[in-house]
Amino acid sequence: MNIEIREICQDDNFELASLIRDTLKEFKADKPGTVYYDESTDHLSDLFTVKDSCYFVAKKGEKLLGGAGIFPTEGLPDDTLELVKMYLLPEARGIGLGRTLIEKCLQEAKGRGYKRIYLETMSELDKAVKAYERLGFELLDKPLGNSGHHSCELWMSKEI
Repeated sequence: MNIEIREICQDDNFELASLIRDTLKEFKADKPGTVYYDESTDHLSDLFTVKDSCYFVAKKGEKLLGGAGIFPTEGLPDDTLELVKMYLLPEARGIGLGRTLIEKCLQEAKGRGYKRIYLETMSELDKAVKAYERLGFELLDKPLGNSGHHSCELWMSKEI
């Protein structure tokens, strides 16, 4: 399929912000307390300059298909990073690209010495929840850390 996976750059910002917001609209999850309203969504390449953060984009030719990243969210245990902003275009779903991006994030986190990955999601993103479960993520009773995304009512983690 000839898909390139690389770290985010400034040229990806506009297309990625549109992809994220369009995906949240598609699943009727474009509500306050989500990344839909985060100002940082418009310049993600700047956000992922924070120590121990990383964001990968998947491109086919000039078209951005999606992305996923890891981030040291405030309040998380020292051995834990958050899997963040995992979004794919509709035509990029169901082909294993999401799994590939997540596994790349897990490998990156493990290589940096982290032991666990945490994520927050919503019931509206039920297909993503099922994918996370297939990858070994387990539901938690309460959130970890302080992401500021109060509309995410599902929390999951995985030992790596």
